[in-house]
Amino acid sequence: MAAGFAIKSSESNNYNGRITPFVVLSCMVASSGGLLFGYDVGISGGVTSMSSFLKEFFPEVHNRMIDRSKSSNYCRFNNELLTLFTSSLYLSGLVASFVASSVTRNYGRRISMLTGGAVFLVGSVFGAAAVNVEMLMIGRVFLGAGVGFTNQAIPLYLSELAPPKYRGAFNNAFETCIGLGALFANLINYGTQKIEGGWGWRVSLALAAVPSSFLFIGTIFLPETPNNIIQRTGDVQKAAKLLKRIRGTEDIQAELDDLITASSTEKKTTSRPFQAIFQRKHRPQLVMAIAIPVFQQLTGISMIASYSPILFRTVGFKESASLMLTAVARIVAIFCTIIVMALVDRVGRRPLFLVGGAQLLVSEMVLGIVLATQLGDHGGMSEGYGHLALVMVCMFNAGFGWSWGPLGWLLPSELFTLETRSAGQSIVVATGFATIFVMSQFLLAMLCHLKSGVFFFYAVWVFVMTVFVFMFVPETKNVPLEKINLVWGEHWFWKKMVSDESDDEMNTNGK
Repeated sequence: MAAGFAIKSSESNNYNGRITPFVVLSCMVASSGGLLFGYDVGISGGVTSMSSFLKEFFPEVHNRMIDRSKSSNYCRFNNELLTLFTSSLYLSGLVASFVASSVTRNYGRRISMLTGGAVFLVGSVFGAAAVNVEMLMIGRVFLGAGVGFTNQAIPLYLSELAPPKYRGAFNNAFETCIGLGALFANLINYGTQKIEGGWGWRVSLALAAVPSSFLFIGTIFLPETPNNIIQRTGDVQKAAKLLKRIRGTEDIQAELDDLITASSTEKKTTSRPFQAIFQRKHRPQLVMAIAIPVFQQLTGISMIASYSPILFRTVGFKESASLMLTAVARIVAIFCTIIVMALVDRVGRRPLFLVGGAQLLVSEMVLGIVLATQLGDHGGMSEGYGHLALVMVCMFNAGFGWSWGPLGWLLPSELFTLETRSAGQSIVVATGFATIFVMSQFLLAMLCHLKSGVFFFYAVWVFVMTVFVFMFVPETKNVPLEKINLVWGEHWFWKKMVSDESDDEMNTNGK
């Protein structure tokens, strides 16, 4: 019984073309949208560890930091209002992703990206100018809405514009930019917390305007994808002209024919995208659209990414050192994500998922054991064990950086047919935001009550998701988007669920 399946490249990919400077530049600009999400995650985790920020907006938490003897190491940051500040972005992003689905489908990927950049810019203004918690929350809502639009549209844009043989590498640029955004935020926080007068956090929040402005201006000059041009306008000549430009060849007929066929199939259906994706023939895609983003967050990345500065302060590092160590851990993750860009289209998605999952499991188990045996409710831990905790955080970031980080965005973006693509990606983004929101709401309380056991909680889930990948996730490397449904008909489990229409399509394609 085979646990995974991959269509042979020679049978499934007869497209011509090469990597052109035009497609590289276009994908670089689009990928920069990942800076928005990464910057916000990194900046919020940093400013919530700054004494000046806590003193102004969350004085109760600040007082606990001043007098460490009156609260447990694991409960110092457990505050409902602080939790709401962090999680409000994800709730806003969840709602915005469903609005973005309609915009992306009916008006194009570019419009959603432009909208996301503009709304995120507004959020940065509110955050920097905040004089009370209410203004902070309004800013977070706008930031979340911006991220909801960009996270919905950009992975689709990259997967549709990239050459099929290199789709993984191009799409992983989005995760790389998320990592870079978080790294820039960590470094900025490290610098701004040193500003005298206690207003450095305003600079950190204000600089969110930089990546959003870059994305907005850059997107103005981007082309729409050929897939979306045919889907929305039916202008085959315009799509063919663009396809020749991005592929660098005149021989694009095979790929163009598949795009036309996919669009024609979509127009024949009487179901709307959100109705279609719940049909039996799309059951595997629906399961992946929900499972992949849920599992991505259950790795524990939200805690590591958002609360690394807090974690390092908890184990005994000072404020400045905590922010710098967070940046170091982020650099490790980015380096591994860049490595994946070179490997993902060669070794495939499944091997990277499995190797990364094993690494996440080991790092969380060791980190949990170290905290359970060396960190009590009060005081810190020895310098040696503090450094071991840092190594485990870096090891975790490395494992996430070449598995669930980039592949959690890549795999869902390439699993849907044109008929369900915008709806499917909305479900992916909304599910991810919903999971992060729930985890953010309970994370600090879990840390307070479970203490070091929270790492064992995530380790159990990492084991479950690694088994899930081994058993149920098919290999998709080198498979063109418009032929992606072939993988389900050949998978040992999912072929039982696909409809007769999928079987007919496989027969048509010579399978």
